[in-house]
Formats: sequence, structure tokens, C-alpha cells
Amino acid sequence: MNQRLRGPAVQEPRVITQLSVNRRLGPPIFFLLSVVFVWGSWLAKAEAQEQIDPLDPPATGLSKDFRSETATVNGIKLHYVRGGKGPAVILIHGFPQDWFEYHAIMPRLAKKFTVIAIDLRGVGGSTTTTEGYDAANMAQDVHQLATALKLERVYIVGHDLGGQVTYAFVRLYPDATRGAMILDTPIPGIEGWDEIQGHPAMWHARFMQVPGLPEKLVAGRQADYFSYFFHFGKFTPSDEAHFVKAYANPEQLHAVFEMYRAFPANAQFNAAQRGRNDVPLFLAAGDGSPFANLVPKMAEGLRANGCTHVENGLIRGAVHYVVEDQPEEVTDLIERYASPHSQ
Repeated sequence: MNQRLRGPAVQEPRVITQLSVNRRLGPPIFFLLSVVFVWGSWLAKAEAQEQIDPLDPPATGLSKDFRSETATVNGIKLHYVRGGKGPAVILIHGFPQDWFEYHAIMPRLAKKFTVIAIDLRGVGGSTTTTEGYDAANMAQDVHQLATALKLERVYIVGHDLGGQVTYAFVRLYPDATRGAMILDTPIPGIEGWDEIQGHPAMWHARFMQVPGLPEKLVAGRQADYFSYFFHFGKFTPSDEAHFVKAYANPEQLHAVFEMYRAFPANAQFNAAQRGRNDVPLFLAAGDGSPFANLVPKMAEGLRANGCTHVENGLIRGAVHYVVEDQPEEVTDLIERYASPHSQ
């Protein structure tokens, strides 16, 4: 991805206020100085706005029609990649990934939708913070982004950790949401969550929740640690290198570990959300995923907590990383459920 372009600093010319000086300069020179002053002020403001860069097509597989942008939301800079036109679809990644999780399906989606793939706070191009990694707060990041971009009634797709943020978004902002898709993740505080905690596949969650320890053990060994998870999906070496870079520094590692440490807070928040919610939800897991058998129970749990429109299914030939394993099938699902006529 290209680095953000930064122009030279622009200094405003000194405003000449003495009437005698204005008269000596004469109308033409005074007019010229006025133009320079206005131009300098405008350029200074432009420099203060969000920078917009084209993506590197060979590195991302995306055309020049997609842009890498940032927006100031909820006290941070949130990075996202945007392309296409039409009803808005926001894509939220899981661990250990960033916006790039969706790069293979974004071109097709962009033919029908405005597609926005984000980096969760602390990951990739988004700001790292010391706190604020609970799902409800990260849902606020996403909502403020949608507001800043003037997106109306968005459709949210979240995988893994992104699925937990997606559910918090649905609960907090139902009027801003035309539907949501949660891919291959149990939801803290909802049926199925407690059942999966003792499963061997969840060992990493317990490890990453230990205060301070994973930061010490994983720092400098991101490629080795992440390769364990990449083994369960169809990742290329360049994919893996990209994702390792998204968590390259200690602050980024700390951020994702804090997301796991926020699970108890997420469970408490979700368990308290029992009011009626009419946002259409679709839950799916890979048919080879450890979460596959829990999907019907999760759907029932959501219905018991007030969600009135819940569907669920399995993605054939996929394990946990469903977008990498079955990109066409995932795209089919998003096109089907995110289209306004399906609501």
C-alpha cells in the first residue's frame, strides 16, 4: 500500500493591515496578495483533512477505483479501504487479520455496493490505544465512521472478532442497520459461548487473556505464532506476510490481546441486551469449523434475547477462515442478504 502523501507545509502570508502600505502597493498587488492569502488558507485546511491514497493494485489485487482512507472517529484515526457504488456494506475482519481479509471479494461486491473494509482500532493503519477494545466501543468506532461518510442503513459483515463487533453494532444502532452477517464466531453472553470455552480450539483465547504474558512471548515471533492459525485456511505466503505486518509492533499486539481480554465485558454487555431487535441477522460457520455445531444454538440464543429475524447456515468446504476458503460462496451470501430487496 502506498504511503500517505504529505505536501509541504503552507504558511499563510502576513496580513498587511496598515492602510498606508495598502495604498503604496496599489490595487493589483493588493489583489494578488489577497488571492495568495485565500489560497494559502484553503491549502492549509486541505492539508489538515484526511489523506487519500490509491492502493497498489499488484499488492492488493484491487483496482485504482479503491482508495485507502482514514477518518477521525471516537478519538482515533480509523483506516479503511473503500470502493464501489450503491447501498453500503461494511466489512469487519477477525484475528489475525485486517481489512485485507476481504480483498478477494471486494471487487465483485463493489459492482453492487459501496464496500468499506476497515481496520479495527489498534490494527494495521488504525490508531493504537491503551484501552477501548471492548466490542461495544469498537462498534461505536464503526458507527461514527458510517456517520462521517454519510452512509445510511448500512449492512455489516463481521468475521471472528469482527462478528462480535457486528453484534454490538446491531444492538446499539438498530435504526442505522439494514442487516448483519456474523461469520464463524460464538458471541459472548449468548447461547453457545459457554459450551465452546473448554474446546481445544479455544486454547489461544485463554492464552491471550493472560495479562502481559502473550505480549512478551509473541513479540518478534508474530510470523511463527500466526502461522499456526494460517494453517487452518487457504492463505498465500503474501497474504500471511501482509497480516503479520498488520500486527508488527508491540502496541498492535497489545491491542489484539486486549480484544480477547474484553470478552467478559462483551459477555456482560450482550447478556443485558434483551429488548426486541428487528435487524435481520444471518449466522454462518464453515462446515469444518469447531463452531459449526453451535450455530443453531446461537441462533436460538439470539431469538431468546429478543432478535426477531435470525437465519443460519453452513458454508461448505470451509473451516474457520471462510472468506479465504470459499470466497465465491461468501460473496453469494453477502449479495443475497445485503441487497435492499432482501430486507
